[in-house]
Amino acid sequence: SSLVVHPGAASFLSARFDLLGRVVQAMAVEAKLPTLLADGTGAGFSPNPGDTPKSCRFESPKHEALVVNSVQGAGLRLSTVAGADTVETTPQNPSLGEESVGTSALLTNPPRCGTYIRRSAFALPPASITFKDVTFSLPARRGGERRMVLEPCSGHFKPGELVAIMGPSGCGKTTLLDMLAAKKTAKYSGEVRINGRPRDALFRRVAAYVGQEDMMPPYWTVKEAIRFNATLKRQARRSHQSVEAWVEVLMEAFSLTSVRDTRIGGAEIRGISGGQRRRVMIARGVAAQASLLFCDEPTSGLSATDAEKCITALRTISKRLCVTCIVVIHQPRTEVAEMFDTLTLLTSEPGRLIYSGPMSTAQAYWQERGFPVPANVNPTDWFMDTVTPGTRTDKSNPLVEAFERYQKPFVDARLEDSLNCEGLSVKEMIRSCYVNSAEPSSKPPRVGEYALPFCGQFCVILKRKLRLTLRNPMALGLPVAVPVIQGAVVGYMFEGTGDKPFLRQIMFAFCMLTMLCLAGTMGLIVLITERNLMKHESSEKLYSEMAWAMATQMVDVPLALAGALLNVVIMVGFAKLQFGIFLSIMYWSLLLFFVYDSLFAFIGAVASDTRQAQVLASPVVSIFMLFNGFIVTKDDAPDPLKFIFYISPNAYAMEGIVRAMSKEDQFKDDLNTQLMIAHFGYDGEPSNHGVIVLVCSIVVLRIGQLLGLKYLNQVQR
Repeated sequence: SSLVVHPGAASFLSARFDLLGRVVQAMAVEAKLPTLLADGTGAGFSPNPGDTPKSCRFESPKHEALVVNSVQGAGLRLSTVAGADTVETTPQNPSLGEESVGTSALLTNPPRCGTYIRRSAFALPPASITFKDVTFSLPARRGGERRMVLEPCSGHFKPGELVAIMGPSGCGKTTLLDMLAAKKTAKYSGEVRINGRPRDALFRRVAAYVGQEDMMPPYWTVKEAIRFNATLKRQARRSHQSVEAWVEVLMEAFSLTSVRDTRIGGAEIRGISGGQRRRVMIARGVAAQASLLFCDEPTSGLSATDAEKCITALRTISKRLCVTCIVVIHQPRTEVAEMFDTLTLLTSEPGRLIYSGPMSTAQAYWQERGFPVPANVNPTDWFMDTVTPGTRTDKSNPLVEAFERYQKPFVDARLEDSLNCEGLSVKEMIRSCYVNSAEPSSKPPRVGEYALPFCGQFCVILKRKLRLTLRNPMALGLPVAVPVIQGAVVGYMFEGTGDKPFLRQIMFAFCMLTMLCLAGTMGLIVLITERNLMKHESSEKLYSEMAWAMATQMVDVPLALAGALLNVVIMVGFAKLQFGIFLSIMYWSLLLFFVYDSLFAFIGAVASDTRQAQVLASPVVSIFMLFNGFIVTKDDAPDPLKFIFYISPNAYAMEGIVRAMSKEDQFKDDLNTQLMIAHFGYDGEPSNHGVIVLVCSIVVLRIGQLLGLKYLNQVQR
């Protein structure tokens, strides 16, 4: 097994590892290390290049490839190349391990690589992740065989480890990460366990995922983006530190302090750079304070220096707060690679395991296999060169065979041990956060999918929506300005209609209702864009779909309603209709507005994109406008299509307004008016049937919207 030991631990080692015990007992001076290991008790000794040996390897009589690394005066690291579990003991004189050095200080002034970091008293509940025979293949085309993307892979990552998943393009790195993070929506096989237990619906409470997509509202500021995640996934265990203080620490750790109040930006507005956006996404993932953190290529697009800062921060978080951090990364520089505890290396065509063990022993493993790292070459570059099929230095097939022969037995044994040893369940992890929190509460712990209750989610989302709307002139002005301009133009066309014949007034009502129907189509593009953002955030269980829908409606509906009311008032004012007709028009216009607002919200929830939304909305609106009793009457419509009149909101609104117009003094006793009423089919007894149908339509469409938001258009991976 892999140990950090000190000279005083020799007796312990002697009891379990005779060879290792003799090595440690004899090591009084680091310079004697090569002589000790070449005394005949161990075979295959090969020191690393350098004047002062920092590490060397040898094989025990049991043919276990071992590596001995010095740890700068703190002791020795002895580990099997097979990558067995690492057990660290506290250094005798840790410079940065005291509790007085808090997490904030370690993040803002990160220690050098190799410095021991003591676990915080407010560390998160430990979470190991074990996966067995996880595999993924793509469906076959036209009866062919399925294309294997990732062959069965197994492994075990311990709590507080910083893990690197590497490999050439197409090897299944992101696929493996998504399966471990429960983000893979396509069908795959295999078993993934947390603390030896199957994942359940609460898994996302203790996990955070940083994907490759930088999806954030353009009018958000950097600080607001990080604070959003920190607030919605706040852990009770970390309640000793305020959200604001935690956000400040993260901005300092990821070099975002200088742009804290700068907007994220996008196509509409200029904002921070691409590298800064990437760092904001990483900071948002860390802000969730989850026991498991999955990062998909977090350093892509970053400079070498920025990448090192980010990985340094992740290392500090993993050690200090006991966060198991699994990172997909491309060929990191040497300084970055040394920060990782574990390396999982894959080859491609198809994806297969090449190496699964400590990063510190990888070089010795390659040397043992007969492919030593050349002098002055970045080890990770050499690893990638040897596992990429088709290259001049391709050694992928021999390394796959070597893994099956030398490492896989150790990996399988460790896997079985971890599967047979169950730790805390996710529910117990959540409860332990409350029990050991800095601010004990008499309230029972909240054990559910979301860290905040519904009201808390609603308030946070509503505040964000209000800020973004007030900052965006288009979002604030268009819903009001466009209906006002339309109302003024069309109203001017019908100026003085109140003194004109009955047919002219019916045409006025038709045009007014038509504009109310079409007004909602302008917001479909924005609605789809915001919904896509919501699906990414809700997949992290930051908030529920219902909380988002209600918060969005609290802002969007009043703005759209204000525009619709102004439109009607301006048009009626130009037309100079009587007050009784005005009240009837307002009543039916409001009902019609809410029906179409619900309809477009439903379409925005179920449509896959803006194009499909337009395709769905256009025919529905067109049919309802035609079957309104004015363009097409009930008598003129074909029998199979007459049912549309009973579900068309335009038909009920048109009938209500025309009936009100016909009762005015100037038309009440007019024969032509009565004939037109009979022609349109409005001569029957009035009833509340139309109101009931419209209210029921609103309820059904809103329920359909919520169901569509929850179950449709999931983020596909």
